[in-house]
Amino acid sequence: MNEQSNKRKKLGQQPGAVIFTGERKVERVGIHYLEYNEHDCKEQELDNQSITAFHDPVEEFVQWYDVRGLHDTELIKEFGRVFSIHPLALEDIADTTQRPKLDEYPDGILITIRALHFDAKNPKMSYEHLAIYLGDGYVVSFQESGTDLFARVRDRITQMKGRIRRMEADYLAYALMDTIVDRYYLIIDDLELVIEGLEETILQNPDKEIKGEIHNLKQESLIARRSVSPLREVVSSFDRLGNGIVKDDTMVYIRDLRDHVAQVTELIETSRDMFNSLHDLYLSEISFRMNNVMQVLTIMSTIFIPLSFLTGLYGMNFQNMPELGWRNGYFLLLGLMGVMILVMLWFFRRKRWL
Repeated sequence: MNEQSNKRKKLGQQPGAVIFTGERKVERVGIHYLEYNEHDCKEQELDNQSITAFHDPVEEFVQWYDVRGLHDTELIKEFGRVFSIHPLALEDIADTTQRPKLDEYPDGILITIRALHFDAKNPKMSYEHLAIYLGDGYVVSFQESGTDLFARVRDRITQMKGRIRRMEADYLAYALMDTIVDRYYLIIDDLELVIEGLEETILQNPDKEIKGEIHNLKQESLIARRSVSPLREVVSSFDRLGNGIVKDDTMVYIRDLRDHVAQVTELIETSRDMFNSLHDLYLSEISFRMNNVMQVLTIMSTIFIPLSFLTGLYGMNFQNMPELGWRNGYFLLLGLMGVMILVMLWFFRRKRWL
């Protein structure tokens, strides 16, 4: 199902309607619950079939609900009722075509972001819709598929690595965003390896299929560009928040994240320039090889033109041609032709045409 058909689902619907616009990527929605502070940590695996009332605020603890699967719109609405999430935020959570953005609401902040996936063998670029809702003392994250994109953050919490256990919920939201941005670097590295492979192929054997591969890969890179470019505005929006949920201690790290996003954006733009360079290299290599062929054909034609003149001259049927009566005239003519060939080859090499 393409993006256009997904958008048609929302035609005529009222604002705030929770409509899942993507493809179902998990059989059963799962929820991983984690609560922690500097001294204690508890985690639990839940599912959407067994949950009735699942939020009980615990003072001095950060609570994190990680939802995997977005097709259960009733569960999303349940989260909305429990956490007082605005209907427009719930709509954006279920909309997998939503571009990255940040929206501030009275009771929290919604951040939509895209996680990139790149298959270097095909090659094929795709993205996964993610939503992070930050409230006072809690974070609810929504992942489109069952892949645990936040496993490293969870390990840092459970194994008490770094400062995350000493920080509040706003730092957890930052850590989740930072994990996705770090994935962008890996995607770009894989993309550059594919570009380098195409470059080597062009230099060795620039066949017609390479041009199509360059074009397809350039189109795939547009997915990365559309996913990352809006993220600069998302991170910059933290400076304009006024609800006090994001503390000054976390803003220092968010500004560092802004620098990372700017760097990733520049790397993606550089990769687009590399595609243009690949195309130019392909055309140059084709032209160079064609010039080599034309050079060989031209030299061969230049060599045979005087030889053709001699053979044509002595092939005429005139009676008064003294050379036709020479005993060794045939061999003298062959020798003259051989000398002419050697002289022309020497001249071509001296001019560096060979």
